[in-house]
Amino acid sequence: MGDLGTISFILTIVCIIAVCIFEFVNGFHDTANAVATVIYTNSLKPTHAVIWSGLWNFLGVITGGLGVAMGIIKLLPIGEMMDAGIGEAIAIVISVMIAAIFWNVFTWYFGIPCSSSHTLFGSLLGVGIVFQFLHGGDGPNWKKTSEIMLSLLVSPAMGFAMAIVLMFILRQLVLRTKLSKQLFSEPEKGSKPPIWIRAFLILTCTGVSYSHGSNDGQKGVGMMMIILMTFMPMHFALNTNSIDNTTFLGKVMKVGKHFSVEECTRSVQKIDTILVVSGVTSLGKEIKEVNEKLVALKSKDDGVTRFAMRKKIQKLNDNLKREMDKTESLISGENKKLLKAEIDTLSQFTDWAPIWVILMISLSLGIGTMIGWKRIVITIGERIGKSHLTYAQGMVAELMAAGTIQLSTLLKQPVSTTHILSSAIAGTMVASDGIKNLQASTIKNIAVAWVLTLPITIIVSGGLYFLFSLFI
Repeated sequence: MGDLGTISFILTIVCIIAVCIFEFVNGFHDTANAVATVIYTNSLKPTHAVIWSGLWNFLGVITGGLGVAMGIIKLLPIGEMMDAGIGEAIAIVISVMIAAIFWNVFTWYFGIPCSSSHTLFGSLLGVGIVFQFLHGGDGPNWKKTSEIMLSLLVSPAMGFAMAIVLMFILRQLVLRTKLSKQLFSEPEKGSKPPIWIRAFLILTCTGVSYSHGSNDGQKGVGMMMIILMTFMPMHFALNTNSIDNTTFLGKVMKVGKHFSVEECTRSVQKIDTILVVSGVTSLGKEIKEVNEKLVALKSKDDGVTRFAMRKKIQKLNDNLKREMDKTESLISGENKKLLKAEIDTLSQFTDWAPIWVILMISLSLGIGTMIGWKRIVITIGERIGKSHLTYAQGMVAELMAAGTIQLSTLLKQPVSTTHILSSAIAGTMVASDGIKNLQASTIKNIAVAWVLTLPITIIVSGGLYFLFSLFI
C-alpha cells in the first residue's frame, strides 16, 4: 500500500471501518426479521436464535456469490471517480456510509422495519447525482438503477401475494384435522410449540438468515470493493491471481472463433448477414485491443492501466453476450454451452473480491445480528396485524421471504429482506381475516418509511458529499 500517502491511508481505513459498521447495523436492523418468528413463538430462546441466525448470515455471505455485489459496484462511475482523485472518492464513500447508517439507526430506534438495501441504494444514487453535477460525465448507471428500483418494488408485492396464496393452500390442506388447531393458534406466553412446528420454524428462520446473508451481505462486499478499487486500483481493479493466467488470451481467441465472419455467414435465412458481419468486425477490434492492453499491463503495471483493462474486459464481455444472442441460432447446442461458459470465465478477472473482504463483511453482519433485535421482533409479531402472529403465519411468511430473496440473489438483484418479510406477514394477516386485520398505523409507518427512504438518503448523502468535496 505504498502508493497511498499517510493521510490517505488513514482515511481509507476509516472508510473500510465505516462499511463494517454499516453491515453491523444491517445485521441488527434487518436480520431481526429472520429471528422474529422463532423468538416470538418461543421456538428458540433469543440468545440461541440470534447466534444461529448470525451463523447462517455468515455462511450466506461466504457462499452467496458476487452477482449482487457487482450490481452495487456498477451503480457508480468508478472510472470517473478514480480520475477525480482519492479525496473525492473518500468524500463519496463517507457520505454514503453516514447517510445509510443514519437512516438505518433512525428507523430501528422507532421500531420501523426499513430496508438497508433501499437505504444503501438511495445513498449511492445521491452521491452519483451530485458527482455528475460537480464533474460532468455519465453519473449513476441509470439502467442498473431502473433494474434495482423494479426489484425493490416487485419483491414485496410478490411476498405479499404469494403469502396469501400459500396460507389459503395450507388452510385447505389441514382443514378439519388436528393440525389445524395447532398451526392456526397464537403462541402462549412461556410455552413452546409442538416439536414439529418448532423444527419447521427453525428451518424457515435458517432459510431467511442464509438468504439475507447471500443478498444483503453482498452489498457490503460491493461497497468494500468500490473503496479498494478506487483507492488502490493497482491492487484491486483486476483479479491479480487471474490476470497472470496465460489461458485468458486463449479464452478470448476461442470465443472469437465462434464470431468469425465465415462462421456467421454460413446461414443467411435466420439472421441479417450485414448486421452479423458488422458485429463480428467490431468484436475483432475489441479482442485485438484487449490483447494489446494485456501486453501493456506486463510492461506498465499501474492502477490506470489495470482500470483501463478492467473496463475493456467488461465491455468485451457484454458485447460478446449481445452478439451471441444475435447468432445463437447458428451455434449447435453443445457449442452453445461451451461458448457461454467461455464468455462467463472472462468475468473472473473483473467480478471478484478477496476472501478477507468477504470474511470481514460476514463477521460484521453476523455480529450485528446478535444485537438490537428486540424492537423489530415486537413490531413483526404484534403490530402488523391486529391479531398476534400464529405458527402458520410465521412459517408461511418466512418461507416466502427466503424463497423470494434467494430467487433475487440468483437473478443478481438486491432486494429488501425487511420489506419482503413485512409484506409476507401482512399477506398472512389478510389471508386470515381480511384487510381489516391489518394495523393501519403500523402499515402506514412502514409505507411512509418505504416512500421516504429514497428521497431522504439521496438528499443526505448528496448534501454531505457536496460539503465534503469542498474540504477533502
